[in-house]
Amino acid sequence: MDNLYIAPTPTTPEVDFQFDTHVLSLRGESYPENAAAFYGGIIAQLKDYLARHQGGKIEVNIALAYFNSSSTKMLFNLIEALHAAVEAGCQVNLHWYHDEDDDTILEFGQELSEDFPAIAFSSHAVRPS
Repeated sequence: MDNLYIAPTPTTPEVDFQFDTHVLSLRGESYPENAAAFYGGIIAQLKDYLARHQGGKIEVNIALAYFNSSSTKMLFNLIEALHAAVEAGCQVNLHWYHDEDDDTILEFGQELSEDFPAIAFSSHAVRPS
């Protein structure tokens, strides 16, 4: 399966899914005009990868400085797919990076960890650059 790389734009995050090393990363800001269109293909490829990688270990890094409400729903769908993989026997370590002064993104990460307790979730505060 080919890796997936989408370069960042002012409104979309960098997507770097290294399926061959089982490291998936999202970085940047997410407020695309059509979040369903942007994330739809990404989530489809993720689900395809997860179906082929049953029982393995996956590292997920999410470092979003901002995301809008439609991106929130897509992130939820992405993490829901990871949760289903955990229930099917995968080990998923999700690293959630947030600005140390951004309570909104911190709290969203906390909500995700509560909604999907089977995922090994760790939160990392970072200083703004």
